[in-house]
Amino acid sequence: MDKKELIRLAFEAREKAYVPYSHFSVGAALLAKDGRVFTGCNIESASYTPTQCAERTALGKAVSEGAREFSMLAVVGAKQGERNTLVTSPCGVCRQMLYEFCSPHMPIIMAKSEDDYVEMTLGQLLPLGFGPLNLQ
Repeated sequence: MDKKELIRLAFEAREKAYVPYSHFSVGAALLAKDGRVFTGCNIESASYTPTQCAERTALGKAVSEGAREFSMLAVVGAKQGERNTLVTSPCGVCRQMLYEFCSPHMPIIMAKSEDDYVEMTLGQLLPLGFGPLNLQ
């Protein structure tokens, strides 16, 4: 799967976001090494703390379906009804959860559009990350 297709799937997922408080919709598309794609959107709660990010929604869906190895993630976000003007990156909690299952070398695509994006590795977004290898 190419980057543009993964970004397109993230935009589709963003349309399903439940964001009655922030009105900031995020979509994510996570590519498993076996070729499956798992999408997610953010899901807000009136009490804020249990709000679920798009990246963790996609990761949770993937893990619950047996996927444990991933090769790329696309993330998009913007206020409802507006075009992306800035890239949206995974929050710290999402970076940590991704580090649990993903290589520090995995590309993270943070897109404004299919042709306008920033690409960084998970390790660049979470340098000196703490993961399963630290507990061996």
